[in-house]
Amino acid sequence: MYIISYDISDDKLRTKFAKMLTKNGAIRLQYSVYEVNHSKRVLDNLILKIEGSFMKKFSEADSVVVFSVSPDEVHKYGNAIHRDCDVVFL
Repeated sequence: MYIISYDISDDKLRTKFAKMLTKNGAIRLQYSVYEVNHSKRVLDNLILKIEGSFMKKFSEADSVVVFSVSPDEVHKYGNAIHRDCDVVFL
């Protein structure tokens, strides 16, 4: 499991970044915090998109942080507990 957190000042760029994460399987936990519960290949693709398309557009005040987290060490409360339901894509 990976957690991606970002702070991007430009509204348009922030919206594009959020849409890119969602299109690539990330699940929004909070406004600027996403969970990626997929293979390392999916994460590698996300990192390539971040580095290839977004980094050059970031200002010096912007940041993106990717955390690796063991699912056994995550405690979820409130709405976050419903994120664990299986989803089937056809």
